[in-house]
Amino acid sequence: MIQQAPDIGKMILEHTADSHLIELPFGIAWHLPGPWYIPGTQIDIAPTKHVVYMLLAAFLVWLTLWRAGKAVERRHREGKAPHGFGAAVEAMVLFVRDDVAIASIGHGGEKFVPLIETLFFFILYCNLLGLFPWGATPTGNLAVTGGLALIAFLVIEVSGFFALGPKGYIKTIVMVPAGMTGAGAVVMAFIMTPVEIIGKIVKPFALCLRLFANMTAGHFVILSLLGLIFLFANWFIAGGTVAFVLFMMCLELLVAFLQAYIFALLTSVFIGLMQHEH
Repeated sequence: MIQQAPDIGKMILEHTADSHLIELPFGIAWHLPGPWYIPGTQIDIAPTKHVVYMLLAAFLVWLTLWRAGKAVERRHREGKAPHGFGAAVEAMVLFVRDDVAIASIGHGGEKFVPLIETLFFFILYCNLLGLFPWGATPTGNLAVTGGLALIAFLVIEVSGFFALGPKGYIKTIVMVPAGMTGAGAVVMAFIMTPVEIIGKIVKPFALCLRLFANMTAGHFVILSLLGLIFLFANWFIAGGTVAFVLFMMCLELLVAFLQAYIFALLTSVFIGLMQHEH
């Protein structure tokens, strides 16, 4: 009997798509409760696989920082420099605080440090969870990256409104070049206002799409390469494919850190641009 090759496309889509089923080791599957519909609608608000992994990522962020904080505090009480896990996490926290948040936002950036730190570590864990067997990548879901981008957008605009005041904030929408008056100023305002509004919308959209595309593309490439083993059923192809997949997994590990850094950095830059628009 000729064994039929597995459906690689279906395997890739099932791995990257959200669902109400969580696959566990040894063939165990956990069916999440649901559907839970909002009364009078067809909107399902039951928890899904990506929701569960987001909660796991949030718990891991808390556990990591709590354990690292305890370790650093204990070493300080002993009069010793931090080392090991505590020192590694402290170095990451200080890097994000000093070289990402404060350096990009500028004066007054200290109050945004908790947000930037949270975004960095939460996105990092969401990215890394998809690299484990039977794992899932919440940041490979547009709804997740869109939600993160919406939070960034609200912080950028609301904090800018309070920093600049109503008159100053309106100037970030109704753009008139300095020194221009009269009819020319009116014409430029009509031309530049839509451009400025589009610019405000594009910033969070770029954050959303960049993170989603990079995390999804990595899984597509890795699973497609693994599918070559089943398609060709050749030991030479299998050996070369496994070696290349291991390389791609290492690259994906780098991308997980890089995308968390880029999201935190660009959010800080956009906040700084709005805070110091004047």
